[in-house]
Amino acid sequence: QLQLVESGGGLVQPGGSLRLSCAASGLTSETYALGWFRQAPGKEREGVSCISSNGGSIKYGGSAMGRVTVSRDDAKNRVYLQMNNLKPEDTAVYYCAATYKPYYYCSIDRGEYEYWGQGTQVTVSS
Repeated sequence: QLQLVESGGGLVQPGGSLRLSCAASGLTSETYALGWFRQAPGKEREGVSCISSNGGSIKYGGSAMGRVTVSRDDAKNRVYLQMNNLKPEDTAVYYCAATYKPYYYCSIDRGEYEYWGQGTQVTVSS
């Protein structure tokens, strides 16, 4: 069973940066897309970014677009989300998700993912 564990969340001041990491284990295929999602209190879970298995397809969504960068290191089975110029409205629980799909596939639709991590809290506040 594919398992995902996020880390790197925390409290940061407005304008600061964080790098989230997600470690995947229990993989049964080399072709899997990874996504980052976030959910703020009282709001729906929204797609932040995704990256295809070969890294050739990347998408961003939501209000964090332009301030986040996704990357993956398949040698370590990890995906990263670099977040810069953080704002209070970025406060949310951030989730990593995975789906076994063709090497070119990438989606920020949460319905496309079968495997989810437990989430890591990001709080942006002064």
